[in-house]
This record gives sequence, C-alpha cells and structure tokens, in this order.
Amino acid sequence: MNKWVEKSIEIANSPSYLDKLHEVYPVTHANERGLSEEKLSALRTLYEGNESIELLRFLLNLPKFPLNDPYVAFLRKKKESIEENPETVKRIVRSIREMGFDNMVKALVEPKQFNRQMGSLFRKWMDSLNYPHVSPEELQKHPIAILKIGDKGLLEFVKAKFGLALDKAPDFLIKAGEKYVIGEAKFLTDYGGHQYAQLQDALRLLNQNRGDRVVPVAILDGVVWIKNSSKMYRSITKIENPAFTALLLIEFISCLSNSYH
Repeated sequence: MNKWVEKSIEIANSPSYLDKLHEVYPVTHANERGLSEEKLSALRTLYEGNESIELLRFLLNLPKFPLNDPYVAFLRKKKESIEENPETVKRIVRSIREMGFDNMVKALVEPKQFNRQMGSLFRKWMDSLNYPHVSPEELQKHPIAILKIGDKGLLEFVKAKFGLALDKAPDFLIKAGEKYVIGEAKFLTDYGGHQYAQLQDALRLLNQNRGDRVVPVAILDGVVWIKNSSKMYRSITKIENPAFTALLLIEFISCLSNSYH
C-alpha cells in the first residue's frame, strides 16, 4: 500500500476527519429555486389548457424539469425534435399532468442536489490556498503555483505540453518544483454503481502514460477510506500511484517541491 493511501486511511478513521473536511466541502443547504409570479401564472394557464407542446416547451426552458425522464435531455438539446416525436411528447406531458399542478411546481423549485455542487466547492477551496494562481505564461516563474485557466484551456494545455490523451480536463494542475501535479477530486458519499464509477473516473487519470515531469493524483474523500470489505476500499488499497484525501494535498505538494530544491 502506498504511503499516501495509508496516511489517508489513518486520517479518515481518526476523530475530526469530517470536521476538518468541512473546510474543503462546506455544506450549506440551498434555498428553493425561484419561480416568479409571472411564470407561475403562465405555467398554470398552459397546464390547464390543451396545448401539450407549448407546456413542454415552457418547462424545458426552466432550470429544472419536474420529471425524471431519460428523453428530456434530447428534447432540450434538439428543440425541433418536439414536433418530430408526438407520442413521446404526449407521454411526458401526460405524466406531468398526472402529478397535479402543485406537485409539479414543488418539483420545479426543488433546491439543486448538494452532490452536484461538490466539484465547485473543491475549486473554491483550491482558490483559497496560499499559492500563486497564474496563467500558463507565468507558471515557470514560481516554485509552486496553481494554473488558473478554464476547463477548455486546461485540457488544451495538458495535451499540448505533456501529450496526455484525456477526454476531459482534470480538476487542477499545480506546479511543484520541477513537477506538474494533475489531479481529479471526488467526494464519494456512498457505495454503489454511480459512486464507484466516480471513483474509477478519478483513478483512470493515474494510469495515463506520462513523462517524468507529470504526477497524476486522485484526491478522494468520503466513504472510500472506511476500513471494510467494500469494493471501493479494496480497490483503493491496491493503488500504487498517489491517491489521498484533500486534507493531505498541501503536505503532498510541499514534499514534492522540497525534493527538487
């Protein structure tokens, strides 16, 4: 077992792990999504009318759709498909009307699921770290620095500079001495298929072909570190490359940077 995995298991199974982790992922319970009186009135008129297509169009333009239906994303992205698929429209609108108006509105204004905010919370925490946050042109000027660039720019940077074959941008890049730390961060809230897929998404970065300058890491937190017989825990104990809790990131960067002075 590599030392960073071992350290993370020790930290996560010690008192105050969750208390300290709250600095990285602070929980604030979101308020309901807003729905103006004007939109509510227009929605009621469409709901009580007979125009299925107009009701569906209106709902597709709201931030949240009231129904969990796998066909909705396609209709959102290809608006002309609404007229091209009348049976699908009838089925979806029928299900919405069966909810009742009040239940439909309740579903529309539900707060955003907290799990979907984890990525942005990690980035905010990264922004708070006491390292220079710099552009690609300034990266070489600092012994330690965080590359501050959008996802598209970050993906292009790692492909051009290191030849990494990534499908999406990593969550961060930090220059530490002569090394470049590229990482994915995941907060795993439970066991199961989707969460395990999130773990595998982070671990895929560790298997990238890379030169000596690149250090891929997986920043993992949550139930993954609980000592038990779960598939997650068994997977994490077999990792040879650096994987660790966010609480060890600063220590990891410091060790890496000091080893090249």
